Amino acid sequence: MPGAALAIATEWGWPVLPGVGLQQRAVGLQPRGGARCACPDPECTVPGAHPFDPGLLAATTDERMVRWWWSNRPTAPIIMATGGRAPCAVSLPAVAAARALAALDRREMRLGPVLATPTRWSILVAPYSMEQLGDLLFAKDFVPGSLRFHGEGGYLALPPSCTGQGQVRWERAPLPGSAAPWVPDVEAVVDAVVDALTHRGVSAPEM
Repeated sequence: MPGAALAIATEWGWPVLPGVGLQQRAVGLQPRGGARCACPDPECTVPGAHPFDPGLLAATTDERMVRWWWSNRPTAPIIMATGGRAPCAVSLPAVAAARALAALDRREMRLGPVLATPTRWSILVAPYSMEQLGDLLFAKDFVPGSLRFHGEGGYLALPPSCTGQGQVRWERAPLPGSAAPWVPDVEAVVDAVVDALTHRGVSAPEM
């Protein structure tokens, strides 16, 4: 985990910070629906996969800070602050995402990295503003309610984090190298995903 956090922060320039993680008794077990977050909220909906202490505004690319955090908490999830210098994302349920990616592959659409947990996949996209996203969605006749958008002020858990939703992995891994991975514009991804999910009247399941 420390090596991955350092590479993301220093080689790619994406601000990161350690996530809150799971309760100690859950660490090392295969997470299931009952995995408990280490934060004080007993009803936490994203166990282990969110900032707590430090808060999201502490996300940084500073090598010394990243080393210090993960030397003290080597199993902490890697949380990326979305927007700004880092990508944003469009996420959808895993089954619908697999179907959508297969459709985009058939169209030979170029995608960047794709994150996956057992329940949801996230397609990384270039940073966008809320105004840009609002205009994009307003122009659509229909947008599946299962789509989620991770923009400025949001966050994502990155591989190889372990959260209450399970292990985070790369479904589409970044190409090797020190440069930050290429990511597509949000417009292209939303257009293609919505079209793929609504083809023949089939929409993504809610999750």
